[in-house]
Amino acid sequence: MRFSFDTLGIIHSPYKEKFAIPRQPGLVPTARAQLVLQAPYDHPDTLRGIEQFSHLWLSFVFHHTMAQGWHPTVRPPRLGGNQRVGVFATRSTFRPNPLGLSVVELLGVGHEQGCLWLDLAGVDLLDGTPIVDIKPYLPYVDSVPDAHGGFAPDAPTPALTVSFSAEAEQQLQPWLTAHPQLRQLVIEVLAQDPRPAYKKGKVDEKVYGVRLYDLNVRFTINEPTCLIVAIEPA
Repeated sequence: MRFSFDTLGIIHSPYKEKFAIPRQPGLVPTARAQLVLQAPYDHPDTLRGIEQFSHLWLSFVFHHTMAQGWHPTVRPPRLGGNQRVGVFATRSTFRPNPLGLSVVELLGVGHEQGCLWLDLAGVDLLDGTPIVDIKPYLPYVDSVPDAHGGFAPDAPTPALTVSFSAEAEQQLQPWLTAHPQLRQLVIEVLAQDPRPAYKKGKVDEKVYGVRLYDLNVRFTINEPTCLIVAIEPA
């Protein structure tokens, strides 16, 4: 059987590329996003009562990687990127059907000049991600306290302590007007150590860059520290 789905809306997030997106929702609570609904789903009635819920489930399409197809086994970062497990035992993006599921915090509902959107936090979604379903998160059934987490039983502890060089600190200041939480967002994103798993625990002299909003944040890592060396227009 084959199915087709409509895009209900599009995510607008600070993550402009796959690199450095947190590997699970909620790991970067400062990450804000808007889910802008599309016609005919942008009628206010579709969201009536949604503000009663603190969190939502979003079903989405891995649109950025879907053309690469799927693999029966993948190498999860939590296993160091060396051990293979079945794709259905992971949340890998390379799936037979490129669908993802993410729980996000609902901050509010916006409606202005015919545009309807949800303000969200704790997102792990690439800018431009198509959303195919929205459901309320129900704590009494969606949270299972005695569940087993397999090879990822606990939330990862932030691996790095993040600091800004004097130059980066100066470059950051003009952008805080448009993005007041930019400093904390950068810290939370880079504290997770977004590098490939095989880089960890080794000497690494590379200068990395990550796109957040319209900025290129350049940084170096000397475990357990991360130094932001520049914040430049992308």
